[in-house]
Amino acid sequence: MSDLETFRSETRDWLEANCPESMRKPMTNEKDVCWGGKRFEFASEDQKIWLERMAERGWTCPTWPAEYGGGGLSKEEAEVLKEEMERIKARPPLISFGIWMLGPALLKYGTEEQKKHYIPQITRGEIRWAQGYSEPGAGSDLASLRTKGEDRGDHWVVNGQKVWTSYADECDWIFALVRTEPDAPKHLGISFLLIDMEWDGVSTKPIKLISGKSPFCETFFDDVKVPKENVVNVPGKGWDVAKYLLSHERANIAGGGSGAQMNPVTAAHKSGSVDGDGRVADPILRGDIARLTIDALAFETTLQRIKDQADSGQGVGAKASMLKYYGTELNKRRHELNMSALGTDGLLWEGDKPEDGDPARSWLRSRANSIEGGTSEIQLNILAKRVLELPGG
Repeated sequence: MSDLETFRSETRDWLEANCPESMRKPMTNEKDVCWGGKRFEFASEDQKIWLERMAERGWTCPTWPAEYGGGGLSKEEAEVLKEEMERIKARPPLISFGIWMLGPALLKYGTEEQKKHYIPQITRGEIRWAQGYSEPGAGSDLASLRTKGEDRGDHWVVNGQKVWTSYADECDWIFALVRTEPDAPKHLGISFLLIDMEWDGVSTKPIKLISGKSPFCETFFDDVKVPKENVVNVPGKGWDVAKYLLSHERANIAGGGSGAQMNPVTAAHKSGSVDGDGRVADPILRGDIARLTIDALAFETTLQRIKDQADSGQGVGAKASMLKYYGTELNKRRHELNMSALGTDGLLWEGDKPEDGDPARSWLRSRANSIEGGTSEIQLNILAKRVLELPGG
């Protein structure tokens, strides 16, 4: 038996023994998602146990170095772990902006002290991070940001505002882009700072959305003191960190195009829109679902190929924009087909059960995929210039 086969056998046995039965069911609402953090309230004891057991092995971040709390697995071993989790339909033990975005940036640009301090807390789900990028007037043109940090010797005093900071009112820390050198060229003089949301002068205000829920917030900094050791990379070089982090963010947003809490087939069965053989009854809808399924499988294969290239050191670069754009379109198609499959049941807005109204709200929420992480128009511009090398207009 090869080493990889041995690892698969041991992993399968461990998952069977340690993954609670309730964590082997599809996630149906927001409470099923484990975000971690100091203020996170577990939906069940099993959810807490599952996180603790996976974090103890470092399998919340399987390929991160073991010395920082990761699993230390090879790419091949991590793929085996993924396959074995999918086999028993195990839920992700932890979903986190720290895992998707900040962690990779810290591993590349952080000091040894920063890695030892923050990475283990990310892998254990002890800190929930918010992203402080967009500002009023500095969304797609992020380099126009005006949040500033004044040098006071051993610290900066930060003043300004961020917008569309997802779940900022529930997060413990925020990584933020701050202009610390006002006279430097537009893309220079920006620093990447780590800020505690409980520090004096940090406040948030939820933004009401069409879905009726508020994952987005405005975040305000009023004379916030940030120690110099909380800069990632070096002062004035935050744009390098920001670009690297964005490639990871866009690749992970893209992943939403192939994954699903509900899919159109499940929706059709839920609404009873199936024939005697259990197939979706409407042949046109069935054809649309088949096309979505094929496109999603092709996209997932492409996503894995590009991730493999990144793991081999080739980087993602502008390909992240391709993944983000197509993943966004797939996710919107899926939610639209969910609504079609549910029929009039999909129009339910609220009811007696906590999950009542989720399909309609999720459909509305999916529209934001075209904006967050860089608008679809921006992604197409990047692809035109950096992939297709089309001449400028």
